[in-house]
Amino acid sequence: MARTPLRSDLIEEITARVLDGRLPAGTRVNEVHLARELGVSRTPLREALIGLADRGLLVSAPGRGFLVPPFDVDEARRLYPLVAELEALALRWTSPLELAGLPDALDAVADEMTAALADGDLSEVDERWHALLLSRCPNPHLLRLIEQTKPLLKRYESCYFGGAGRAEESIGEHRRIAAALRDGDLPTASAVLVRNWVKALAYLGKDER
Repeated sequence: MARTPLRSDLIEEITARVLDGRLPAGTRVNEVHLARELGVSRTPLREALIGLADRGLLVSAPGRGFLVPPFDVDEARRLYPLVAELEALALRWTSPLELAGLPDALDAVADEMTAALADGDLSEVDERWHALLLSRCPNPHLLRLIEQTKPLLKRYESCYFGGAGRAEESIGEHRRIAAALRDGDLPTASAVLVRNWVKALAYLGKDER
């Protein structure tokens, strides 16, 4: 007998469908069809949808159920600086001793990003790089806040990584962050990290593909 998905499983699966476009921006979630596809009843599905609405990934519309919010440049302008400052704070929260050995590991993932340029999709490797950067932070509350906020921003990633020039520029900034950490220069690493995130705003709506 197939295992009934847990609420966390449902949240993860629905999040993936929003981020990859299977649940397109600006559309209503068809709960009947989605429950059938996921093999669950409407009750646990609705609980998961409510949870995602609480996080901002969906919108609860009276009389219309749940909607996938349309892309909104103003939302992106609020989210990118927020995630930038949260990640910089998590980095500054990490002690220099905990950062030992991290720059080499970051450079190795940056090498994977360079190799992935030919495929044109750096989002997965970039996500691993940022997760590794913050992996030594001892503040679980801060990390949880970042984890809950970043899915809202991921919907806009293709606007930034759409062109090879942008991707190469971003990889270069990732390497400068690792180099600053190697030199023990946490203020510079934090500043470049914030700049890397905020710079993406300039590319929104300017997809070069």
